[in-house]
Amino acid sequence: MSGYVGVIVSDPWLQSQFTQVELRGLKSKFLSARNQSGQLTVEDLLPVMVKLKDLGKILTEVEIRAILGESYSNMNDELDFESFLRVYLNLQARATAKLGGTRHSSSFLKATTTTLLHTISESERASYVAHINNYLGEDPFLKKYLPLDPATNDLFDLAKDGVLLCKLINVAVPGTIDERAINTKQILNPWERNENHTLCLNSAKAIGCTVVNIGTQDLVEGRHHLVVGLISQIIKIQLLADLNLKKTPELVELVDDSKEVEELIGLAPEKLLLKWMNFHLKKAGYEKPVTNFSSDLKDGEAYAYLLNALAPEHCNTSTLDTKDPNERAKMIIEHAEKLDCKQYVTPKDIVEGSTNLNLAFVAQIFHHRNGLSADSSKMSFAEMMTDDAQTSREERCFRLWINSHGMVHIAIICLRMSEMGSVHWKQASKPPIKMPFRKVENCNQIIRIGKQLKFSLVNVAGNDFVQGNKKLILAFLWQLMRFSMIQLLKNLRSHSQGKEITDAVILNWANNKVREQAGLLKWKALRTRTFSNGIFFLELLSAVEPRVVNWNLITKGESDEDKKLNATYIISVARKLGCSLFLLPEDIMEVNQKMILTLTASIMYWSLQQPGSELELESILNEENKTPDASPELDGEGETALAAEESNLTIDAAASDSALSPHVGSGEPASQDEKEELTPGDKKEEPTPGDKKEEPTPGG
Repeated sequence: MSGYVGVIVSDPWLQSQFTQVELRGLKSKFLSARNQSGQLTVEDLLPVMVKLKDLGKILTEVEIRAILGESYSNMNDELDFESFLRVYLNLQARATAKLGGTRHSSSFLKATTTTLLHTISESERASYVAHINNYLGEDPFLKKYLPLDPATNDLFDLAKDGVLLCKLINVAVPGTIDERAINTKQILNPWERNENHTLCLNSAKAIGCTVVNIGTQDLVEGRHHLVVGLISQIIKIQLLADLNLKKTPELVELVDDSKEVEELIGLAPEKLLLKWMNFHLKKAGYEKPVTNFSSDLKDGEAYAYLLNALAPEHCNTSTLDTKDPNERAKMIIEHAEKLDCKQYVTPKDIVEGSTNLNLAFVAQIFHHRNGLSADSSKMSFAEMMTDDAQTSREERCFRLWINSHGMVHIAIICLRMSEMGSVHWKQASKPPIKMPFRKVENCNQIIRIGKQLKFSLVNVAGNDFVQGNKKLILAFLWQLMRFSMIQLLKNLRSHSQGKEITDAVILNWANNKVREQAGLLKWKALRTRTFSNGIFFLELLSAVEPRVVNWNLITKGESDEDKKLNATYIISVARKLGCSLFLLPEDIMEVNQKMILTLTASIMYWSLQQPGSELELESILNEENKTPDASPELDGEGETALAAEESNLTIDAAASDSALSPHVGSGEPASQDEKEELTPGDKKEEPTPGDKKEEPTPGG
């Protein structure tokens, strides 16, 4: 839910000495080194600096203590974060001097961590530049800057304003970003540039990229390894987009029976691509299984067999007769050119075993000629196993939310549970786990932790998770995601004052923000379906940041097409503001209660971090905490009975049944007469004919 504001240092010069990756790492070390009273003294600092391998290997503990003594006569002096950074830079300079470097080279450690450990493959850069030139060459805004020259820094210079990366995300997963929300002026000010990068990073997370070590400032600075790493992930997602049974049902040919089809559905795209490759290689008589996109492909034999099997009219056995891997690689590229599959690799990339480029090459071959036929019996079974649309969207949301945290953040969550006495690590088995009962033990501990966190897990056992009960797993993940949202809000202690934050508090906060902006006096209940036009959330976004919504772009939301335009714009604007979201436009259009709550909580979290928001929650918390909070009930069959105050999202509005702002398209906020309100706790209305009746889902 957090945005990518980054670690801010008041001294601009000091800020310029570090990348955001380095600042976040140093901030973490600073916080972890503080004593029980929350302070860090010079004495506390000594062991931290000694343990830093890039300093500890060069300076002894005695030398570090002597250097600290030059600046601080009293080892009990307290240090703030900026003082910590200055000490760090001083030690870097001393270490550089000891190695014979120049005194002014204060970026000694930066060079070690950023340049030496993050080398950039020139082949990858050239390949990605070719991809960008190919797919974005006709873009109305970017075409004046393209084609890029891979031999120069054109790629990194163009990426600095954020437009290129946003456009590339939309190429990978069309419709992810509403391009109306991208700032595309000829010259962008720092605020607009930061907005583009915030939109880019939050959208990248929403399509499956891992961006936990990238901040907006890193992209503004054009940090080469981070920009190339992000582009690599985006292109990979694009190339693997069709590696699933929904888009390529012919993949069922890779398996023999219905049980294997079920396993096929659960395979990651990379694994599925390897399975497809081995399927054709086995048929062609190639006996060695390919298990990776690097060492197993270096000799080129697998490529030769694959291309001969898929395109015999363009290939011949002479590729296998040559003994020189370099010569064989050249012949493979020549054969691939006839299939229009040359773009991503060179003979050198094949021989050297470039993982990313080999994966891209194999994926490209798959797209142009997968060599599969349709088995109607297997395809019908695969179709029977397809989930309903809403379940699939929720599963996608939870998966992306988990992936977005990265291993470091998941570890932090576990540590928090450990501090509460929840996790018994000695009883936990770590992967790979071969014995089934060990999996059950782990899942039983998960259930126990969930109950300690007051999750509703009636008649749910660890074995249900081991057996892959999708309803119960999704129910648990929703409660975990909701718990994470609430914890983030509670951690803003100056706002919550230690009081309980419930779903009702979140929704009432949203209502109050919109009401305060409009000064509405008279409200009346309307059916939830009127909420689907998105006007309420546009008003909420405008309330927390007036400049972020361009009302000239808003539709009336009368047709499904107009509603989708509004919903897509809402998501993009919220991400641009700094909200981390994983919902889809359809979730807003269908008023998916879980996803609506995550959207509202994300906007609330961003708003409460802004200056002057300290008193926003006080009145709501005082009112809400007068009544006890109820928790959702989840039984072993996956049925749900949420308390009204936590689940019923109904809308209040003025007399207009359309709940539409008359200023839509005028560039002005909505009037005081026609506003929607989101109110928890109202009695749930019975669905009317034509309304979609939502089946009860676990945790929803």
